[in-house]
Parts: sequence; structure tokens; C-alpha cells
Amino acid sequence: MSDTPRWAVGSEQYVRRPERPAHVDASVSTVSTPDDARAATGVRWDATRIDFGRIRQTSTARSRFRFERSMPDLVWNAAALEGNTFTLPEVRTLLDGVTIGGKRIEEAEQVLALVDGYGRLDDLVGRGAFTLTKETSDDLHGRVARHEAIESGAFRGEGVTGGGGAVQLANGGSVEGVPQELLQERLEGMLDYLGTLRDPRERALGYFAAATRSQFYFDGNKRTARLMMSGVLMAAGYEVVNVPFARKYEFNQALDVLFTDDDATPLMAFIADCATTPAPEAAD
Repeated sequence: MSDTPRWAVGSEQYVRRPERPAHVDASVSTVSTPDDARAATGVRWDATRIDFGRIRQTSTARSRFRFERSMPDLVWNAAALEGNTFTLPEVRTLLDGVTIGGKRIEEAEQVLALVDGYGRLDDLVGRGAFTLTKETSDDLHGRVARHEAIESGAFRGEGVTGGGGAVQLANGGSVEGVPQELLQERLEGMLDYLGTLRDPRERALGYFAAATRSQFYFDGNKRTARLMMSGVLMAAGYEVVNVPFARKYEFNQALDVLFTDDDATPLMAFIADCATTPAPEAAD
């Protein structure tokens, strides 16, 4: 598979699907069945139950501006969802170059790695260089998980270490990820299918769910998939969605459904519900 999937070249290569029935929300872009999605991505979703309209369209420049302005909050929430005990003021202080006493070095390294990953994403989008590819994902993963993953920047099985992929659920159970020998095939199926979706919001959230379920990496899968989701949204001129730590319980419940039933609908609906829709006069 090439680094640039067919759909990334231009709009003329999108696969056109049948028109959506009139009674379905017009914000949903495609008539694809849950079985279509599952066969290609490993997960299924009902797009009619996801309010993609909550994710506000603006412009790439304005989306990047708000992304940069909210960087401490984005980083803090991402770290807190991983169990990091840094507070938002402490994250801001660390970003200013001041060390925080009484904190484990591993937590500070995780925060700084996230800052590196978010900064890299902003740079890629700003240069028009962001692509929904393995190359970009590996680049971002190599930054956000460099202190935690056994081998950062590479899929499970691509380095000297194999195995992995098991996920501990919030309910105490465990689910296996995709076997390492099938990860490349899974990615190709994902990208081909997601490229047929005309709405970047559905493509972004679908990627997040499918990549999270696949467990491409030993660690840092959600963080990397969230950055990739954000890149799709920003590059297409949509607002980035911040998953707040305050909603961790809902997030974990939706993740449990994803892993146990391969149903991404609750997770994608939750992500969309986390979107803020600022008034037009507040857009700048």
C-alpha cells in the first residue's frame, strides 16, 4: 500500500454511493450499512444515530488558531484520561518551561510528549502536509508514546518485539486487538472504506474508532488515533473535538461497547456530543 491512499489525491477519486433517503439527517454523508463498515474497518456504526452536525465547520486557519489556543487544555485532558495526575495549571506551568515539584518524571514526560505530538500535528496541517496514512500515524505515535510504548513509531510486530494488543476493559474484562500479522491489511481496508465517505466528520470519527479497536501499537493507541482524527477535522476546516476528563466514565463505557461488540456507534456519538459549537460572533 502506498503512503497516500487513493482518496487522498483528489475529490474526483471519491466513490459515489446511493443518495440518502429524504427522512435521514442531511448532515450524514453516506448510505453505508453497518455491515459495510465492519467488513472493511473491523467496526460498525449507525451514522443516523450520530449528530455530526455538532462539529462546527469553520476554516482550517480558524480551526488551527483555536487548536493552538486550547493546547494546554487539550493536552491536560488527553493526559488525565490516561491517569496522569498533572492539573491544568501544572500543565500550563510545564509548557512554560518550569518543572513541577512532587510529580513523577514519567508523568512530566507524558505531558511533554503530548505537547510534541500536538505541535507536530499543527505543523503538518499548517503546511498542508497532513495525510490519513500510516506514515503520519507512525510519526505522531513516535512522539506521543516515545516514553511508554515498547517500540514507538511502528506497528506491533514491525520491530523486534511481537504480540500485544490485549485491552483491559473498564468492566474488568479483557479483549484482544487485531493479530499483528493482519494489521497492515486492516489499515488498508480502513483507509479504502473511509475514503468513500463524503463527510470528513464521519471519516475522522470512524478512523478514531476503528484505529482504537485495531490496537495498531503496543501503547498510545487512543492518543494517536485522537490526533489523526483531529488532523482530518482541521485539514477539512472543522473544529477539533476535545474529550473532557470530566466525561471519562461515559468515554470508558463507549469504549467497552466498541471492544466487546465492535459497535462504534456509542463512541462516535459520544465524541460528536463532546463538540462545542461556538456562536459565529465568537468564532475568531
